[in-house]
Amino acid sequence: MPILTKEAAQALLKKVLAYSKADECEVSIFSGDSGNVRYARNEVSTSGANSKNMLVVSSAFGKKLGTATINEFDDASLEKVVRRAEELARLAPENPEYMPILGPQQYGEGSGGYNKDTAAVDPAFRADAVAKSLTITKQNKLVAAGYLENNMASSAMMNSKGLFAYNSSTDINFSITVRSEDGTGSGYASKAYNDVRKLDAAKETSIAAQKASGSKGAKAIEPGKYTVILEPAASIVLIEQLINNLDARSAEEGRSFLSKAGGKTKLGDKLMDDQVTIYSDPWHPDMPTSPYNNDGRPQEKITWIDKGVVKNMYYSRYWAQKDNVKAIPGPDGFIMEGGTASLEELIKSTEKGILVTRLWYIRPVDPQTLLFTGLTRDGTFYIENGVIKHPVKNFRFNESPVIMLNNVEALGRPERAVSGESNQSAILPPMKLRDFTFTSLSDAI
Repeated sequence: MPILTKEAAQALLKKVLAYSKADECEVSIFSGDSGNVRYARNEVSTSGANSKNMLVVSSAFGKKLGTATINEFDDASLEKVVRRAEELARLAPENPEYMPILGPQQYGEGSGGYNKDTAAVDPAFRADAVAKSLTITKQNKLVAAGYLENNMASSAMMNSKGLFAYNSSTDINFSITVRSEDGTGSGYASKAYNDVRKLDAAKETSIAAQKASGSKGAKAIEPGKYTVILEPAASIVLIEQLINNLDARSAEEGRSFLSKAGGKTKLGDKLMDDQVTIYSDPWHPDMPTSPYNNDGRPQEKITWIDKGVVKNMYYSRYWAQKDNVKAIPGPDGFIMEGGTASLEELIKSTEKGILVTRLWYIRPVDPQTLLFTGLTRDGTFYIENGVIKHPVKNFRFNESPVIMLNNVEALGRPERAVSGESNQSAILPPMKLRDFTFTSLSDAI
């Protein structure tokens, strides 16, 4: 079914607000349509589609807030959900951090991530993409498991002070794991785009197949500190932890890697290498995101790390008011600048090191230093004199993205990647780093 247009969403939200008797009322609506196909052992196992709509009503009396949701949009149901939110608000205790809803806001113009070609993806397109993928793995006597999903969605919000915001988006997400028939070699690839024309499932399958064939017969080498080259699919799962921990309140309350004694923070401090610049931009042509966040604040282009210096933190509206600063919302995605070198050129420049194609099972060790542990998988390779010599057994690592980005030797050409941990997208380069800490070996493939 089609997603809600801007006009349809606006009309529905106006109707809902007309039922409100609260001091303040805010209504959000989400509609989405998706299709998917899953395959394993070189055969399609499931195919499906999903359509959903959800409406959320938040009603406030003073600082008492109640929220109710519904997925039925007839008049009786709409009035019922408003009454329910108001009933819950009257029962709720006062929230000392409650902030009045925003009035009208100005949002930048752009696609918001909607692409008509992606919206038109159908079961025949998905079946053809998977058929091409499976042809490659079967011809190479490899075994594949993969997932292809396309989504289109819209979201809108309106409140009793006149705010209205709307966004529509599309995306297509492909991931594949390829194994050798004997199970001793494994490779992985994943991509996500707003524009389906940028996805080449056959190319990604070939990359995963090459890693699977090349990782057979892995040799064990001693854990320790190594020069590494991280592909974007590997580095994103650590760098997203850095971006997700730029919250000002946590820093000021002493709970963050950005904390200093006495409630001070490391805002303005240089924590990383000069080559590290990270920003977010809702209008980036290769990764557009929503022009507003979930409480209606406009999203803007924001530099978070500039040449290694922490330039901005994000704030809730309550904490920004307390600090008397601009309430910068957190980003929906991030972009890390890089260089012009290809992955192959980074490998060629390495005398001794390890190529890591994927990291997974990321878990915190020390939140205040952003120390994390996890495992390599799906193809890890030893580099000597600028060439890949042989595959190596997987490692467990202990590493902080802050330390990691302070040990940058070179950055390659940025590309869009998707996190295997959170499904968050980012644009970031392959990176060559010194002194990456591997703590033990893993028998996993």
